[in-house]
Amino acid sequence: MLDPAATSLLHHRSFVRFWCARTFTNGAFMMQGVAVGWQIYDLTNDPLDLGLVGLVQFFPLLATSILAGQLLDLFDRRVVAAACQVGKALAALALAIGTAHGSLSRDTMLAILFVSGTARAFEIPTMQSLPPGVVSTTLLPRAIAASTSATQTAVICGPSLGGLLYAFGPALVYGTCTVIFIAASVLISLVEIAPRREQKRPVSLESLFAGFSYVRSHPILIGAISLDLFAVLLGGVTALLPIYARDILHAGPWALVLLRSAPAVGALAASVTLAHHAISAHAGRIMFAAVGAFALASFLFALSTSIVLSCLALAVYGASDAISVVIRQSLIQMRTPYDMLGRVAAVNSMFTGSSGSLGEFRAGAIAAWLGAVPSALIGGAGALAVMLIWMWAFPALRKVDKLGGDAGS
Repeated sequence: MLDPAATSLLHHRSFVRFWCARTFTNGAFMMQGVAVGWQIYDLTNDPLDLGLVGLVQFFPLLATSILAGQLLDLFDRRVVAAACQVGKALAALALAIGTAHGSLSRDTMLAILFVSGTARAFEIPTMQSLPPGVVSTTLLPRAIAASTSATQTAVICGPSLGGLLYAFGPALVYGTCTVIFIAASVLISLVEIAPRREQKRPVSLESLFAGFSYVRSHPILIGAISLDLFAVLLGGVTALLPIYARDILHAGPWALVLLRSAPAVGALAASVTLAHHAISAHAGRIMFAAVGAFALASFLFALSTSIVLSCLALAVYGASDAISVVIRQSLIQMRTPYDMLGRVAAVNSMFTGSSGSLGEFRAGAIAAWLGAVPSALIGGAGALAVMLIWMWAFPALRKVDKLGGDAGS
């Protein structure tokens, strides 16, 4: 009889702690995002400022990715993750204190978000590179899907809780985020990781850029990472949600909560399904189909003037994105040596984090210039074009069948 721990993620206590920590930290981040988006738009009434929120959180990802990857392959990844949670807690506390005293300006908020973004720049690759040390290779694809479900659970619960608490003032939202970040720090420190015998190499210029070199030499990996970068950069619509909620759907903060949660509902459904039924064939084709659905959902959302239709479009948007994420993360983690995983994950997080942050800036900037609807339509067209170009430019990625494989493939 098989050991239940060998077949069920729920029997892995360390993975359960990791899952909870990831849910907590992402939930608090989403709570903070709802409060920041509504507060800064209410403060300035300028769509461009919503784009700036994404931009100030993009620069740390770009500036620290090389250092982050090296740290993850040299030091205990749990310690790095716990320290990141503490950094985010301090930033949330600063937002709470500044709001309570009425001293927060747009520039002050952006400066604090830059600090929070720096902590998150180290946290993202850390959390991505932990699962291979927590579960077996057999369970890894399902663990990655479950990790994605943790993020989506947080995206559903975080904005809802943030919206409810915002009714009592943004300071309460930021204070609650502070407590949750600290709880995530404690949980991640309790995760047990299987010991590895890889020899630590001294830091050198070559080792610092080894993640870039590894990705560049493997067409499947560079194709998957760059596909996500450009599809989300062009097709992302989350920065436009406050504008749609207030100016197009003519509703209040409750509508923003629904819109922010809708992509996560779709993504959660997709990731839970993949956690129980891992993709066993045609992985490349499924990923490209998911990107196409992501683009079409952006079109539908752009043209919608109904909150029900908008939420349905965003649910498809989230589900298709989750499928793409699970496949891409599985390809990276199953085709990268463990002692290189931190640096490769850092490269991946730089591109994926950049796609989200730059995508928000792109959406906000075009909305300020042409309006929210043209911004979303242009984004959907761009994402569809990216899917077609990448299918032609990376045939090996399109032909991927199994998620596992040789690192050199």
